[in-house]
Amino acid sequence: MRDRGRGFIGALAGLAALALAVPAAAGPEAAAGASPVVPAPTVPAPAASAPAQPFDACLSDLAAAAEEAGVPRALADAQLTGLAPDPDAVAATRNQAEFARPIWAYIEASVTDAKVADGRAKLEQWAPTLQAIEARYGVDRHVLVAFWGVESSYGAVLDDPGIVRPVVRALASLACGDHGRAAYWRTELIAALKILAAGDAPPERLTGSWAGAMGHTQFMPTVYLARAVDFDGDGRRDIWTSVPDALASTAAYLVAEGWRPGVRWGYEARLPEGFDLALADETTPRSLDAWRALGVRPVRDDPAADGSLPATLILPAGARGPAFLLTQNFPAILRYNTALSYALTVGLLSDRLRGEPGLARDWPRGDRMLSADERRDLQTRLDAGSYPVGTVDGKIGPRTRAALRAYQKAKGLPPDGYADATVLERMRAGP
Repeated sequence: MRDRGRGFIGALAGLAALALAVPAAAGPEAAAGASPVVPAPTVPAPAASAPAQPFDACLSDLAAAAEEAGVPRALADAQLTGLAPDPDAVAATRNQAEFARPIWAYIEASVTDAKVADGRAKLEQWAPTLQAIEARYGVDRHVLVAFWGVESSYGAVLDDPGIVRPVVRALASLACGDHGRAAYWRTELIAALKILAAGDAPPERLTGSWAGAMGHTQFMPTVYLARAVDFDGDGRRDIWTSVPDALASTAAYLVAEGWRPGVRWGYEARLPEGFDLALADETTPRSLDAWRALGVRPVRDDPAADGSLPATLILPAGARGPAFLLTQNFPAILRYNTALSYALTVGLLSDRLRGEPGLARDWPRGDRMLSADERRDLQTRLDAGSYPVGTVDGKIGPRTRAALRAYQKAKGLPPDGYADATVLERMRAGP
């Protein structure tokens, strides 16, 4: 999961097969209709590039670093010596579906009728286990099964050789080839070697995504070491073949990230006419009662909801798309994968698994989304206009949306933070 020591199946550009993504419980902010589609990992912003190093020399350095971290040198050498690079792993870091596709296309690729039907069957099949996990951790079973569905299509892809790959090879390739983030991948590689050294998994089972995310719910190696649990009592933390261990490990991770029992992830919300869109800043919490006083209320009322529960308001596709009130549990989902589209996918799939209908308000499907170059252009123009976005990386995250809202407000536009072609054209047209 996170940085991702997190996320799973994302579409790999240039490949017909889907590739595993990392969970954010696991990390760092696929083709529509494809199944399964899971998020590609979010990774930290690149640092300054280091000079390229021959792959064999890099592997030797990695083995030495692993030994310094407590991995037996013989094991490190056995895993790394003579290893061939995985060219697809480095290529995949440049193609993260959470940021490249319209949010509705990303969500609807996973929240399908088939995925819902399969998930409901899993809820029934694993009901006693899920009940026990809920009792111990307080995490809603529908949310856990939604993670499972998004991350690995309920485990269906874990033995697909066209998707999974050896984790050590993938991480070594990234540590030696993704020079802007080599330190991150090196840390994950050493953690993977520690898993082998501890006997938690044999080398042939240590498989996962191109970014090293592993098992039914796609833990990164560092997250596995910190959060994985042995729930079935067999003495091993087996997230690859034990569904109880994988789902309980995800629950343990969410609890560590602040999950509150009995609280929903959020609600689709209805806005009143004339609502001040600047209040939908996705950072300012107000109680559900306070939102109701402003005319904002859940589309489907929840009589059990505590009116004092704090929530933030977000418009992920602008004023013409769905609005969401997000509770304190939503950040725990975001920690699993820091892309908003990913977290909403998990939440919306969990609602469907619970038996709720789909969204009441449709997405603005006629809008033209910005290309990566256009997103960077928008960020550059905001930055130059004293609306700081942080890193100009072509990824529309919270800071870019906040900068865009400030720009829109200054120009007398609806301040919804929605980065589409219309607002970029307005910027290019000048004052």
